[in-house]
Amino acid sequence: MTAQDHTAQDGTGAFIRLAFANRSFLAGFVITVLIAAMALLSFVWTPYDVTAIEMGQRMRGLSWVHPFGTDHFGRDILSMIMVGSRNSIAVAIVAVVIGMGLGVPLGCWAAARGGWVDEALMRFNDLVFAFPALLSAIMITAIFGPGALNAIIAIGIFNVPVFARVARAGALSLWPREFILAARAAGKGKTLITLEHILPNIASMLLVQGTIQFALGILAEAGLSYVGLGTQPPMPSWGRMLFDAQTRMMVAPHLALFPGMAIVVTVLGLNLLGDGLRDVLDPKLRRER
Repeated sequence: MTAQDHTAQDGTGAFIRLAFANRSFLAGFVITVLIAAMALLSFVWTPYDVTAIEMGQRMRGLSWVHPFGTDHFGRDILSMIMVGSRNSIAVAIVAVVIGMGLGVPLGCWAAARGGWVDEALMRFNDLVFAFPALLSAIMITAIFGPGALNAIIAIGIFNVPVFARVARAGALSLWPREFILAARAAGKGKTLITLEHILPNIASMLLVQGTIQFALGILAEAGLSYVGLGTQPPMPSWGRMLFDAQTRMMVAPHLALFPGMAIVVTVLGLNLLGDGLRDVLDPKLRRER
């Protein structure tokens, strides 16, 4: 094993120790892993079939047979939450990948080129940010039709300017640095400098922003499903479960309680994870704490 390998291992070990010593990161990590494990488990097992209608079991309360009760079609709520978690996570992940895959190159390109390219991109970002994210997603899905795929596209499109701004800001702060000037003096082009020097140095802030957008993506998917523009029946969605429960709150509050708690806990876990990553990856914040 080379000295470089030992250095990389030491750096990784130090990061892991710092991360798990941070209470926000630890709490967010545990919550996120549990939600992800529930989503993965739902691919191979759920207590009941989420598409099976059992009218004889409708509106059952909490019991050993149905720990979270049943809905107005007799479907097991625990099973629906398990399957709904994988739908929400899948939509949010793909939307973040779309936003990062398009936004980061745009932001880095604008920072490298400057001039009218940078100005045009920023004005376009301002135009996109003039519309609330959920309203923009509703408009897109209303035009192209409801469904998980269109929800992914709608949320992903809004993520593009977010990552473009973050990448641009990080890149602009690095271009005047000495090591970038040295790379330019060595004859490297802007594209090569961006790939070799800019992206590795802004990866941490992009990672933190990714966790934030992931949480917002889950909220956006739930909102779209709530108004009927996200995941479509018979596949369950946390937002759709809240919509179905709104007229039955007085007689069966558990119909809204558990999907609502699933959304809150998942978003809380991701936000804590993002805060913890920010604290660990930013030396200034570590010194302040």
